[in-house]
Amino acid sequence: MKFQVYQSLWGMVGLPFGGAKEWTLEEKVAKIAEAGFDGVEFLMEDPAHLKAMLPLVEKHQLRRSNIVFPWTPEEFKADIQAARDGGATHINLQPMPMPRSVAAGVPYLVRCMDLAAAAGFPLYIETHRDRMTTDMYFTLDLIEAVPDLVLCGDLSHFLVGREFAGPPLSADNDRYMKQILERCGAFHGRVASREQVQVPISFPHNKVWLDLYTSWWEYGFRKFKERAKPEDTLTFVVELGPPTYALQGADGKELSDRWQEAQQLKDLVWAIWKRV
Repeated sequence: MKFQVYQSLWGMVGLPFGGAKEWTLEEKVAKIAEAGFDGVEFLMEDPAHLKAMLPLVEKHQLRRSNIVFPWTPEEFKADIQAARDGGATHINLQPMPMPRSVAAGVPYLVRCMDLAAAAGFPLYIETHRDRMTTDMYFTLDLIEAVPDLVLCGDLSHFLVGREFAGPPLSADNDRYMKQILERCGAFHGRVASREQVQVPISFPHNKVWLDLYTSWWEYGFRKFKERAKPEDTLTFVVELGPPTYALQGADGKELSDRWQEAQQLKDLVWAIWKRV
């Protein structure tokens, strides 16, 4: 089995830290490759953007994944074609509809899963605020209702959404998070606190949150290895977002070097993978 770490192109917005001028698209892709990332995740639906990206990722021999936001399975068909045009290894889907009942959400998920399977793309349903998976309890019911559903664990949203007490977590929340982790076939990576979706991991006072996420990722990676086939791949996308995900001071400038922290996070998850 394989482990790959991608960088989110969205996470390159506004870089470099403290720079007078933002890196060009070509510079951003080159930086991702030079830093040792295996690939890049970006939106493939805009033909002009895809046309600009393809020569760059091929030049630097980067794999790529498509992140999509379909409201309907019919819309998802176009996302699949974009993934095919972009040479995506897999598709990460944020489920936009937010039904009030699990039963109402199942047909959408199953149909999208069937379409992706027919096209030959691994599909991961992302845990994310303001999406069908916004709530941890609702998502637990979804994965029980759809046994084949595989999650992309963006765990920051559950911590902020539920504002868990701790760490350490309560026995119930620890058990629930482990159930989520056991269904993750991919991850989006950032570190949150109870109140903020993204905190600087280089700040010493945030180590308590970094340690919590390290323990979650370690558990998720171990469970993946236990069930995976030799040909399976676990992809971790480092996704440290620009403001307003990234914290800013009174001057509007970011408080930490997000690119440096992205590389730190890449090295951290590789170390976790190797030890489990």
